[in-house]
Amino acid sequence: MKPIFFNPLYQERVWGGRNLEAALERTLPENSVIGESWEVVDRPEAQSVVTGGEFEGQSIRSLIEEKTVEIMGEGYDASRPFPILIKWLDCADRLSLQVHPPAEIAPELGGEPKTENWYIASCKDDASLIVGLKNGATSEEFARRLEDNSLEECVHRFPVKAGDSILVESGRIHAIDAGNLILEIQQNSDTTYRVYDWGRVGLDGKPRQLHVEQSMKCIDWNDFEPAAMQSDGEQVVLADCSEFRLVKHSVDGEGAGVEIPAGQPSLLSVVDGEVSVAGETVKRGDNVLLAASVDWVIESDAPAAFIITDRFV
Repeated sequence: MKPIFFNPLYQERVWGGRNLEAALERTLPENSVIGESWEVVDRPEAQSVVTGGEFEGQSIRSLIEEKTVEIMGEGYDASRPFPILIKWLDCADRLSLQVHPPAEIAPELGGEPKTENWYIASCKDDASLIVGLKNGATSEEFARRLEDNSLEECVHRFPVKAGDSILVESGRIHAIDAGNLILEIQQNSDTTYRVYDWGRVGLDGKPRQLHVEQSMKCIDWNDFEPAAMQSDGEQVVLADCSEFRLVKHSVDGEGAGVEIPAGQPSLLSVVDGEVSVAGETVKRGDNVLLAASVDWVIESDAPAAFIITDRFV
């Protein structure tokens, strides 16, 4: 079996741009501001479709249903959606300030929990993120500043650089500033509560919907000033939570390949250079599925960096 490639699903966003064309050598829909490229997704409203290989044209859903053990491993429920959603985010403008519901609150609000990880693939010199609250900020202050449009005074904004990574767990208030190209690896969820949008209007020229009441219930009011981590090193664990594990590997092209043993499915996301897997070239920007039934070896003739996502089943 070969690595499984999927066609990207491009999403227009008011904060998007055209950077995926140059950064990842993509061909984008014309006359559109593309904020998100959904790389791997198994949802009723969005299905990844295989490109190339023996499964060409199949949806990820049909693939899992027909090849459950080979793809997902022993004991996987074929009716269960693929647990991970991978996106590229082109943040030409600042995103809204938002939060995702924690698991214990999501059912009450009719939503899904969503823990995600951001890996900064590239960014402008003055790029930053907003994650968590400033030390000492309270829900009362937050609500007051929401009313008088001074909310930036109680959220935590900090600079970032290429190679930085941060885990954004459900309940953590967050926004991405302009000038970031981000690989987002997340739970399979699409529930987002937008609490503040900087006075912006949407692509239709109207103010975008806010979810203030839901957001106030979801925000972790004890989440103060988290920090991003730098991912320098040959092998760095970016995240290890109940939803997934992310490990970044950096190779110099001269040593032995990185081995991924059979037993569980994995996702390979190349963030620099290109690698070879089972005779297939996987280049920067590609996100491919590695089936559970195969022992994989990832090799490269030149320096490269990639992220392996596993432990999600």
